[in-house]
Amino acid sequence: ADLMNLCKVALAAALVVSGNAFTFFPTPSHLPSSRSTTLRLSTASPNTPSPVQSPPGIAQPPKLTPRWRKKTKQLATLGPASNTKEMIERLFLAGADVFRLNFSHGSQEEKLELLQRIREVEAKYNHPIAVLGDLQGPKLRVGQFSSPEGVQLETGSTFRFDLNEAKGSTDRVLLPHPEIIEASEVGHVLLIDDGKMKMTVAAKGDGYLECHVDVGGRIKDRKGVNTPDSILEISPLTPKDRSDLNYMLKIGVDWVALSFVQRAADIEEIKGLIKENLPEGMASPSVMAKIEKPSCFVGGELDRIVDLCDGIMVARGDLGVECPPEDVPILQKEIINTCKEFGKPVVVATQMLESMIESPTPTRAEASDVATAIYDGADAIMLSAESAAGDFPVESVTMQQRIINRVEADPGYNSQLDTNGNSCSSNPTDAITLAARQVANSIAAKSLVCFTLRGSTVLRASKGRPSVPILAITPFKNTARQLALSWGVYAAVTETEDDEFSTVLRNACRAALQKGLVVSPDDLLVVTAGLPFGTPGAANVIRVVPAAGPECWDGVCRID
Repeated sequence: ADLMNLCKVALAAALVVSGNAFTFFPTPSHLPSSRSTTLRLSTASPNTPSPVQSPPGIAQPPKLTPRWRKKTKQLATLGPASNTKEMIERLFLAGADVFRLNFSHGSQEEKLELLQRIREVEAKYNHPIAVLGDLQGPKLRVGQFSSPEGVQLETGSTFRFDLNEAKGSTDRVLLPHPEIIEASEVGHVLLIDDGKMKMTVAAKGDGYLECHVDVGGRIKDRKGVNTPDSILEISPLTPKDRSDLNYMLKIGVDWVALSFVQRAADIEEIKGLIKENLPEGMASPSVMAKIEKPSCFVGGELDRIVDLCDGIMVARGDLGVECPPEDVPILQKEIINTCKEFGKPVVVATQMLESMIESPTPTRAEASDVATAIYDGADAIMLSAESAAGDFPVESVTMQQRIINRVEADPGYNSQLDTNGNSCSSNPTDAITLAARQVANSIAAKSLVCFTLRGSTVLRASKGRPSVPILAITPFKNTARQLALSWGVYAAVTETEDDEFSTVLRNACRAALQKGLVVSPDDLLVVTAGLPFGTPGAANVIRVVPAAGPECWDGVCRID
């Protein structure tokens, strides 16, 4: 009898949600005692007091909120406007799933302080938060001029770039990058100062380029140079980047973003460095390639890059400089579609809500731009200066979430997902994942549940864009954090060493309750797992489980 009462108390305490209790009907007294007992559950009225109160000290589950039901994820860059623990917490509660640390600015020690504050917020809410470290990459710039005001270049004039370290004049300036001179050919375009000036190579000699000024302007010290027509024989990792990368590995970021990616070999280079320099006992971060060079779209290179990396960022800033503006939306769709085909998460970044740096509301064009990225199928959308240095960081994150919620409530968006998610390869895991999604739709399940070690099974589920959230159960914190970037995925860490299937299912029900994904004992979860446990990437089991637990079905629970 004591054991029975204890079971009732434990199960009832676990099933209290938002003030509603799941009430037991008493077991008939005439039933004989046995090893197994059935308990019948019913949902009590909100006004009905719970017959079994939660034991003191047990934390109540969070209230259901759309915050945990949105599918498109949000990245927020941290900076002077958002570097306190209080602001990081506010951004997280407003919708941020991933925080970006921009290593182009500030010291390494400042980035460690930010990461520690993020981890404190993560621990407070018991919810995995990803940290992305963004490497600066090579900065190609001209030298200095004799005049601090620079020089005015007239359209139609001629201007030379060379390796002479003397200060520049109206006729020439130092270009301290022999790789540019070597890679450039007659007819190639050079863009100066983020594309404000345009020049075409008219002649090439030993250590110099003679250029025709197509679009003039004032050129000053250290202005940037873009080379849209040339593939430069330089590493995407400068000495500063290599130092920053080693520091990222030491402090434990979850994602590393690589700038200036020109070819698939650049991904191989950084992955080799990570493998070579990863400190013992530290988890390897995922690698994100920033697509910002036209060379990524030549000769199938995009497919090779996406295949090698773990995620992609559509870096529309430099991409918009080196490509015609009218091409950028097309390239954005091409990148997103390629990532969906390979099942890799993709982030759309740069100038999404640019006006909110100084305004509490975005322009209608900006809102449409964010919505377009969501309709295109991006896994995540990012804020840069809006959250890092703007006057309205919280409002910017909140606005993105409002747009996400509005688009994801659109029947057209969901019908598009249904159309795109029906394809399946001959891979058995893909077949199981597709079947689970179809079962979830048929029985109106509240969530798909995937057990995973390194996230590969969950990424397959996310690729299919199911209509319900994906609950990823993993024993590894780093896996849970890395999955925070993926569309529709919410991860939970279970540290139990018990690999009994029933125990694992109970952990799933508990995690769904804690995430607010279930609100009734009869809510259903569709579970996929790979047996035997510990087989990476395997999914060969589908199980439908009610929120009350694997021992329950149709309101009846069996306790052994």
